[in-house]
Order: sequence, then C-alpha cells, then structure tokens
Amino acid sequence: MDKKLKIGITCYPTLGGSGVVATELGKLLAEKGHEIHFITHSMPFRLGKFDKNIYYHEVEVSEYYVFRYPPYDLSLASKLAQVAQMKELDLLHVHYAIPHAVCALLAKQMVGSHLKVLTTLHGTDITVLGQDQSISDLIRYAINESDGVTAVSDDLIQETRSLLDISRPIDLTYNFVDKRVYYPRDICKLRQQFARPDEKILIHISNFRPVKRVSDVVDIFAKVSKKIPARLLFVGEGPELSKIISKVKELGLADKVTFCGRQDDVAQVISLADVMLLPSEKESFGLVALEAMACGVPTVGSNAGGIPELITHNESGFLADIGDTDLMAEYVLRLLTDEELYQRIAEACLYRARFTFCNDLICKQYEEIYYRVLGREMPEAQRLQEPNC
Repeated sequence: MDKKLKIGITCYPTLGGSGVVATELGKLLAEKGHEIHFITHSMPFRLGKFDKNIYYHEVEVSEYYVFRYPPYDLSLASKLAQVAQMKELDLLHVHYAIPHAVCALLAKQMVGSHLKVLTTLHGTDITVLGQDQSISDLIRYAINESDGVTAVSDDLIQETRSLLDISRPIDLTYNFVDKRVYYPRDICKLRQQFARPDEKILIHISNFRPVKRVSDVVDIFAKVSKKIPARLLFVGEGPELSKIISKVKELGLADKVTFCGRQDDVAQVISLADVMLLPSEKESFGLVALEAMACGVPTVGSNAGGIPELITHNESGFLADIGDTDLMAEYVLRLLTDEELYQRIAEACLYRARFTFCNDLICKQYEEIYYRVLGREMPEAQRLQEPNC
C-alpha cells in the first residue's frame, strides 16, 4: 500500500477565502488518505464533520506578564515544531507568508531540515503588506526560504515578483470549489422568503473591508432597482458594515436590502441570487465569484487583479473598470432582462467552474507539488488517477 503523507496546515481559521481554501483542501487530502493536522488559533469554521484522517491542534498564546503584546507568532512556531515532531509530519503547508511562513521556517529550524515548508500566497500578504517597507524584507525572506511557493493567480505571481524582486519559481494553483457542495439548487420555497416572484435578487459576500468597495455595491443596486424590481442581499461582516447600513438608509433602500450576517451554508445563500456583485479594488482571485459560478450564478465585477483569470468578459460574466458603477449596473440589467443571454452566461459559468477549477484537479496539483518538494516520486496509483471533473 502506498504510504500517504502527513501534512500540517496553518491558515487564518475565521471568515475569509484563504481559510476556506486551506480547510477545503485539507478535507480533500484527508479523503485521499493523507493525514492532515490543522494547527491554528481556533477551529477552522469550514472544517465540519469528523474525519478519521483530520486532527486539530490549538495554538495557545502565553500571557506572561512581561510581554506587552501576546506573542502569537512564537506560540505558533513552537506549536508547529511540537506537532511536527510528535506526529512525524512530512511537510507544513502554510497559507500567507506573514506570519505563517516565518513561523513554519522557525519550526523547521527547531525540528530539522527533513521537515519541508510550502507557502501559499493568497493576496494581502503581498498586495498590502508587501508594500510596507518595515516588513517587506521579512516577507521576501519567508518566500525565498520556503521549500516551495504557490500563488492563487498569475496576477499575484507577477505582483509578488515586481514588489519584492522575487525570482524563485512560484507555482500557479488556482482556488477551487467542491462540486459536491456548490451546484445549482432548487430553492424556490426559500427564495419566497426574500423576494416576490417578479423581483430579481442581487448578492454581495465579503469581509466588508475598504478594498471590497462595498459602497459601489449599493450604488449599482440603486441604479438597477430604479429600472426593475430587485432586492439586495449582503452576506458577511467587517469594518465597513455600519457605514454601508447608513448609506442604504440614506438612499431610501432599507426595505429592499437584507443584511444576512455571516452564513455557513454559502452555497445555499448564493443559490438564492440571480447575480453576484464583486466590484473590488483588488482581488487576487475572487473565491466568491467562483462559488457563484459553480452554482450557475453569473458575476458582474471589476477588471482587477486575478478576477479576469476567473471570469471571461461577456462569456462567463461581465467586467468593468474599478469604480464604474454605471457600466456594472448596465451589465446587471442586460443579464436580468435578456433571458437568452442569462442562460448562455449561466451555462458557461457551470462549465468553467467544473472543468477549470475542479476540486479534484487542483487537489492533485497540490499533491504533485508536495511530492516534488519532498524529493519523492508520487505513487503511481495517485499519479495515474484521473481527476473526476
């Protein structure tokens, strides 16, 4: 029997695309028989049901009175080393260069060079922190010293090279969705609780940070709702939420907008909608757009970052320049008033999500990278297995 890998995974376990992808990847790897150890400060919110191949190790931060700030980074590095030794891990797969890759490299120094570190870049560790000169050298060190590095879009790879003068190889591994979870659903009865039969539903899901330009979502909806009966669903929480609630009230849209808060069953919520809005200033990939795509819901968004690698304009969605809410609203109206166009775009969404961003395909790519980083041959049975897309 082929020996499976023992992999430690560290990510931000709360709401956010990187944590979702890291958790879902761990679950897929566990299904394939690999032993997966999540090492985080709290239980990843998408971890879900029990699996005999999945283990969780909580990082507890020391509150020693000498420390002005709790030293989470040191506690994480210590825990990574402890679990790696105790469970004889082959590899640490960390999501985000700061602080996770730095902590993993420190753990490797404690455990030994046989422990390998794979770092996945998701976006803000480069696009925001990478521009901060006080820590850019640390990020560069984390990337260059990792045994392997992946990024979720080609745009992110190019930005990493440009901002940090990185020349080492970086593997492109797109985000993915599990086709068993994200698919078109019949939610007619549930939809009746949110909208009348003649109303269209627009949706936005995010962490409500300024980079998401959630105010643009309100502007787009205001323009659309003047032309056709429509409702808007907001899903998520974050720093801009109170400002958005105020803007909705000021524009007299409160009776047409529902704030759903954080939701665990994202596939069910997305299936309520006719269009996803993603007008972000920067997206390294845009996972919510892929989740919508897999449910047959087209996205209208900004031509920013990695979004064009996910959405082909006028084929599997529509893209406009950042801040061009007039054009985005026009695209939404075009979709919602032309049934033939809508069906063509929706079918293209389903095809692209299933065959380009297939969970089995991306999982196998990661497995191939793991074995390469470890300097081992991938077992023939795994190498020859065709992805079930």
